[in-house]
Amino acid sequence: MEENKYDTCVVGAGPAGLAVARALAERNLPYTHVERHSGPGGLWDIDNPGSPMYESAHFISSRTLSGFGGFPMPDHFADYPSHRQILSYLTSFAESYGLMDRIEFGVEVRDVVKNADGTWTVVRSDGRESVHGRVVVCTGAQWHPNIPDLPGNFTGEIRHTLTYRSSDELRGKRVLVVGAGNSGCDIACDAARAADHAVISMRRGYWFIPKHLFGRPVDTIAAHGPHLPMWLQQKLFGAILRLINGDPRRLGLQKPDHKLFETHPAINSMLIHHLQHGDIAARPGIAHADGRTVHFTDGTSDDFDLILLATGYVHKVPVAQRYFGSEQHPDLYLSAFSREHEGLFGVGFVETNSGAYQLFDTQAQLIAGFIQDTVLGLPTAERFSRMIRSDRPDLSSGLKFVDSPRHTGYVDSAAFAKYLAKAAAEMGWRTEGLPPCVTQVRQQAVAS
Repeated sequence: MEENKYDTCVVGAGPAGLAVARALAERNLPYTHVERHSGPGGLWDIDNPGSPMYESAHFISSRTLSGFGGFPMPDHFADYPSHRQILSYLTSFAESYGLMDRIEFGVEVRDVVKNADGTWTVVRSDGRESVHGRVVVCTGAQWHPNIPDLPGNFTGEIRHTLTYRSSDELRGKRVLVVGAGNSGCDIACDAARAADHAVISMRRGYWFIPKHLFGRPVDTIAAHGPHLPMWLQQKLFGAILRLINGDPRRLGLQKPDHKLFETHPAINSMLIHHLQHGDIAARPGIAHADGRTVHFTDGTSDDFDLILLATGYVHKVPVAQRYFGSEQHPDLYLSAFSREHEGLFGVGFVETNSGAYQLFDTQAQLIAGFIQDTVLGLPTAERFSRMIRSDRPDLSSGLKFVDSPRHTGYVDSAAFAKYLAKAAAEMGWRTEGLPPCVTQVRQQAVAS
């Protein structure tokens, strides 16, 4: 293969960056890989400075459906692996594909600059620069907290869950957790077990999906069961959840103001348990705070020492924000290809309702296929370039996602995966990586 003058720079060695590196390496495409931390894994390394990881964190998708193509998670992993198991999986993935030796660890990128000739300059924090034909930004979407204004004047401690690590921080305290995302629910359960008094506040009602149903991880039932129309799935699984959980209002929760699957799923089996046992109480949104007292929109009030804001993240891309646009959700074709800036890509910014690693893998394979065909000057590269500029598919599966910042650019996982596969098939690109043994044989054949 004739190589371009400049290679591809991959920024970040979390799961997205590793998927991209494998896809490039499998095609023997030259690349430079930089990572600011001392090891791979991104936010799944709890010791990575700035990581939002906490001790009780587990995957919310099952190991069966969460591994990269050609490299499944081990059978001895838990149904829902812990953050330490995920880090070990990512490290093993990098080692198995020979990616580790190609990563420049301890190298932080300060800026990415588009040059007049279409190349890209990557500026390190120490001032060193390098020029590349393309840049794939894989810096992740959960590093920059969304911190809302709290009405009134709270005189206790307020912090975002980005800084939370373990339930030891909650002992002897009256704790209010604000937000019912998956990390918020996890941390609320930690508070239920460890704090002197625990409350969770949420502005709307949610559907709480148990991690297991009929003894199986719930996502495997959805993936391997009959493929029903979305409206029928909503009706059927909504009825099952109502049978399992009962009327949420008896536990202080609000009735959901949306249909099932129209918000990011709350996959949690323990919050309902703790509410049923009185270990934690549920309240609606915050009206205002006065000293240590928080007043809620239903007229109730309670006193707290600590407020933990589980209010999510914004998708800032500090290294290339001016090219990525919105800080809430970058406008990328298939959440991976810059529409306006040729040679700029991003993986790890998709918001969806299922496990992300297989989607990262498919996005990485599309990027690598596109780069390879561009290098070879094949007509598929120009065809796909036209799609990048003009194609805006509906990837909602007919779901009307709620109007919230998190759901800007949100996609249904099944619809997204199907469309990625369709686009790849049209171009003749594969959609997942190869097993390590196959990759090594291919690389050895090319080298010889």
